Amino acid sequence: MILVVGSTGFLGGEICRRLVVAGKPVRGLVRSSSSPEKVERLKAMGVQTVLGDLREPGSLREACRGIDAVITTASTTISMQPGDSIPITDQQGQLELVKAAREAGVGRFIYISIPLSMEDCPLTVAKRTVEKAIGTSGMVYTILHPCILMEVWLSPAIGFDYPNAKATIYGDGHSKNRFISLGDVAQYAIDSLSNPAARNAAFELGHPQPLNFLEVVRIFEKTGGKSFELQFVPEAALAAQRAASTDPLQVSFATLMLNVAHGIHVDSSWATKVFALPLVSVEDYARRVLG
Repeated sequence: MILVVGSTGFLGGEICRRLVVAGKPVRGLVRSSSSPEKVERLKAMGVQTVLGDLREPGSLREACRGIDAVITTASTTISMQPGDSIPITDQQGQLELVKAAREAGVGRFIYISIPLSMEDCPLTVAKRTVEKAIGTSGMVYTILHPCILMEVWLSPAIGFDYPNAKATIYGDGHSKNRFISLGDVAQYAIDSLSNPAARNAAFELGHPQPLNFLEVVRIFEKTGGKSFELQFVPEAALAAQRAASTDPLQVSFATLMLNVAHGIHVDSSWATKVFALPLVSVEDYARRVLG
């Protein structure tokens, strides 16, 4: 049985779906405050759900009972609820999950982190602290460091409003990032369960072809046949936003946007060699979302 923590999220839900399709028994950790529609969707696809919360260690011990492997994608950066914070949920909560899994005799632990080159902020502190705990837990582990997700950074939620041919560009648009599809990250996580080379290993994930946002815009313009209206957010404005922020989540978001503007360096060559997965390109993604 595989426990997926973050099962109601975009990435966690896709991992659940793919595990079920592969015939694997899946247990999804859900909160009492989780969207009923998302919980029902998990159940309908064949996921066994269990109530739990990263802020409640007792619920994690129960959720890990009888579990062979844990895959955790949970983060407050997208699904923050009352009482959540990066130090409480992303750091201490994940540390409690590592402890609960170890004490329950879980054999494998897969952790979805962030790029190694990310600048210091509350989110990087939380991620690196959890990574260290996983590495010394005694469980077989795999830590994945994906670059920026297409489904997030090339979506209207972040200002890439492709349905209306508009895009907000952070920085001058010339710095390159290795975009990666959410579905590919899900497959990396699943394949980590059985790939011998993924035992006690960490991988940076990204498409082999780095692109800057202006190149991405041109791909969408060519695919959709519409010229984009662009709005630029200068790096100085992003730096000022970070300096003025006091909340850990706001500081982390501002740092992430500034890093994207600079271009996040990811060396995905080792992951490409070990897993040999066919990866979704930005062109593929553009064709999919534009129909």
